[in-house]
Amino acid sequence: MSDLINKIICGDCLDVMKKIPDNFIDLTLTSPPYDNLRKYTGYSFNFEPIASQLFRIIKNGGVLIWVVGDQTINGSESGTSFRQALYFKEIGFNLHDTMIYQKRNYVPLTHRRYEQSFEYMFILSKGKPNTFNPVMIDCKNSGKIELYGKGRRSLLDDSQAMRSPDKSYSMVTKNKKIHSNIFSYPCGTNKNGHPAPFPEQLAEDHILTWSNENDIVFDPFIGGGTTAKMALISNRRFIGCDSSIEYCEMANDIILKTGKKL
Repeated sequence: MSDLINKIICGDCLDVMKKIPDNFIDLTLTSPPYDNLRKYTGYSFNFEPIASQLFRIIKNGGVLIWVVGDQTINGSESGTSFRQALYFKEIGFNLHDTMIYQKRNYVPLTHRRYEQSFEYMFILSKGKPNTFNPVMIDCKNSGKIELYGKGRRSLLDDSQAMRSPDKSYSMVTKNKKIHSNIFSYPCGTNKNGHPAPFPEQLAEDHILTWSNENDIVFDPFIGGGTTAKMALISNRRFIGCDSSIEYCEMANDIILKTGKKL
């Protein structure tokens, strides 16, 4: 496998995955060329065989992050994303979570509905995930006493809590809590020439959450190389592939600029 680890392979991902052993990949993080929203040269997207190969090569307890959206045709969203998520379940994946990638700087289109500002991030696991290192955020009311009971819910300071008859229902708010499953990022900030780049922070957040150092992170649609770059920076190994020579060159360039030894 040394000819695949920390390499960008130019070719069809199905051909590449056939070279990868069963139960080998710790984390797959990718965004496929869904519907006709993304234009890629020289590639036709054959979903079901790709899904089956992903299930085979991901370790028991490994995770697949599948970032997708839907095209709108004749006033109706395609629903492709949901069909794909359900197919993953049919072949054995758990739909561990349905997360949202919210685009802070979405493009206004004005088409008789609310502006489209998100994509789905389906978190699919092969059994129970081996790793979960959640993103933590500050609690707004850190250190305050939160009172429960008798249909009430209020925040009290220490002196009020001491006088409260419902003190047995109170709890001190922690300093940190787990982030919600809606992740918000500015989109289109990776200036590498790719038409649909991952936000680097999105890739980093998922890599740190669902994998550990020295784990193998796979992206079958590596595009401009963001997954590989953030895997290296996070001290993970990677395997990436793409059918486009142009994008493979892009990905190799971004990896070299990390200065990380391969």
